[in-house]
Amino acid sequence: MTIEILNQDAIGNQCQELTALLTRHTDGKGDGFHQTDIDKLEFQRVSSVFTALHGVSTPILAILIQGKKKALLGEETYCYGASQYLVVSVDLPLSGFVVEATPDKPYLGFKLNLDPRQLCDIIVQTSPSARQKEDSVRGLFVSTADTSLLDCAIRLTRLLDTPQDIPILAPMIVREIYYRLLIGEQGEAVRQIATSGSNMQRIAEVIQLINADFTQPMRVEDLAEQVSMSPSSFHHHFKQVTSMSPIQYQKQLRLLEARRLMLAENSNAASAAYDVGYESPSQFSREYRRLFGAPPSRDIARIKSR
Repeated sequence: MTIEILNQDAIGNQCQELTALLTRHTDGKGDGFHQTDIDKLEFQRVSSVFTALHGVSTPILAILIQGKKKALLGEETYCYGASQYLVVSVDLPLSGFVVEATPDKPYLGFKLNLDPRQLCDIIVQTSPSARQKEDSVRGLFVSTADTSLLDCAIRLTRLLDTPQDIPILAPMIVREIYYRLLIGEQGEAVRQIATSGSNMQRIAEVIQLINADFTQPMRVEDLAEQVSMSPSSFHHHFKQVTSMSPIQYQKQLRLLEARRLMLAENSNAASAAYDVGYESPSQFSREYRRLFGAPPSRDIARIKSR
């Protein structure tokens, strides 16, 4: 019990130090994601709760330093707060919203884009003969950071104050972060991101194919054949990784792109629906409302009025 309390105190102290560092590096820059001088590292700062943001997340490690957040994947909800982290291992359409943040105590997040090739290199060095599991795992998970992982995040962030050290030391610390994830409590899930021939990696290949051409009709049988799986096995593993069927996954990509077209390019709903592959405007409107909570025209007007 005493060891656990001391560990919690240490984690609390590390979060306080990270809070001070991220506050300093994001102060005066407004809300949103802020790129840093370290490749693949950015910080998020949000000063108030907001409605869900929708998008496709690439593989990331996101450590929550201050505040609380929810992430929605299909019909699943993941809640996490300070000292917890989220890992996304394949491209996933996510909805996320900050549920605790104020101007005086903003939401602060540490985000590192993951490189499966670097993970693969570490896996080969640390456990070259590890037996591959056949069951797929969810492509998103939330866990509690330990002192070793938080220490890595602190040391990586501190490098921003000595930019001359970044080219040499940053890659070493990022590599240590990957190692900490691999030996942590979610190590098996992280390992499957980069394990050659794993079911997760095969599903990741299909996900890239769908992302590359989501406006076109697709057949599950063809996708399964691409990765040498039976249709039933493919459907099972795809849902294990993404929490949704291939058709549902494609549908979310189409709706996200249609929303982007209406916001960024001022397309009308009918034109956007056609551009992303819908043949029925009524079906598009119905499915759009189910995902975003309002019909296309009302949703876009609401966003533009903020």
